[in-house]
Amino acid sequence: MIDRVKIDVKAGDGGRGVISFRREKFVPFGGPDGGDGGHGGSIFILADRSMTTLLKYYQGKRRFTADEGIKGARKKMHGKNGSDLTIMVPPGTLIFKEIDDGTELLADLTAEGQKVIVARGGSGGYGNARFATPVNQAPRMAEKGVAGEEATLLLELKLIADVGIIGCPSVGKSTLLAAASAARPKIADYPFTTKEPILGVVAVGQRSFVLAEIPGLIEGAHLGMGLGHDFLRHAERTRVLIHLLDGSSASPISDMKQVNNELALFNPVLAAKAQLVVVNKIDLPEVRARISELEKELAQDEAPLFFTSAATTEGVPQLMAKVCELLDSVATPQQAEVLTVFRPQPKKERVVVSIEGDIFVVSSPRAEKLLARMDLENPEARTYIRQQFARMGVASALKKAGMKPGDTVRFGKVQMLWE
Repeated sequence: MIDRVKIDVKAGDGGRGVISFRREKFVPFGGPDGGDGGHGGSIFILADRSMTTLLKYYQGKRRFTADEGIKGARKKMHGKNGSDLTIMVPPGTLIFKEIDDGTELLADLTAEGQKVIVARGGSGGYGNARFATPVNQAPRMAEKGVAGEEATLLLELKLIADVGIIGCPSVGKSTLLAAASAARPKIADYPFTTKEPILGVVAVGQRSFVLAEIPGLIEGAHLGMGLGHDFLRHAERTRVLIHLLDGSSASPISDMKQVNNELALFNPVLAAKAQLVVVNKIDLPEVRARISELEKELAQDEAPLFFTSAATTEGVPQLMAKVCELLDSVATPQQAEVLTVFRPQPKKERVVVSIEGDIFVVSSPRAEKLLARMDLENPEARTYIRQQFARMGVASALKKAGMKPGDTVRFGKVQMLWE
């Protein structure tokens, strides 16, 4: 299982508006009739239970682009909107967006059908019919479409299982999962046989629950040592933990304390989860001989104690029945709603002007958006920009900073001579 993968997304750009004039026989009045461009398609991510891993995006396509909007047409016809693109992920996927100083959480998709928008399509540009006024009845200008949003996303999967089997390497977690369910994990006599979480469905009478084997844990796992983060990340989703101990270990109770310590250091919520303590490998004579000793050592722990042999299935049915009973007493966590990050703009934007050498640098998102939509080679568009800059307070801010006609002004990535 690949449980972390990085992808790039790019929403569709908006279509251009069109400059057009109505010219029809027997129609006495013409006028501008250029239509608006279509909106670019947006990109969504949807939780789909038919997917169980992120391997598809690890091995294959990692860049996703939505369709662009189509430009407008004469007779005020609106260009076709670009189609949205939906990316499927398994339930339990967290979506992070890379930003300058790290990452931010966009959504935690825990339930089938939850959906979040991760890149918005650009809006289409206005055609010249939109700019007609009593003063300018035949405008020869139109807007370019707005570029669609783009982002680098980190997808992180945390399995959603009712019960997780935890423990040190080589305690028999894979064997127990195979004995209790139809899952067939890799079983071998060496540490870290399991390098990824594996799910199985356990049936107890008319009921069932999802059991996950989670990779083995060593000291320092909370710092990422061994397969630590792979272990701990998936354990966060479970409701009950089966703490499996190796009955042939020199000190099973020390092993248990080490694992619980790593849980607490990574996330205190993990250490507080309901646990059942299970001593495994009682089919070995030396382990069976020390059952009484282990009962006394582990009696100080309040968790229910079981002795099993995953290899022969001895005690496994009784253990699973107790797990089912314990699940009834543990509340099901509420499914988190899709978390969307909103960044509201201030009602009145403050225009900031700074000077870099002989260039006046204007900080104004509204001004930058306006310039991105306009054709700076078009004389009418430049006149319109000057009018809008006067309304926004950009012109007065530049004048206060000492700017004169002919000076160079920069807005984001756009540099221009002030007329």
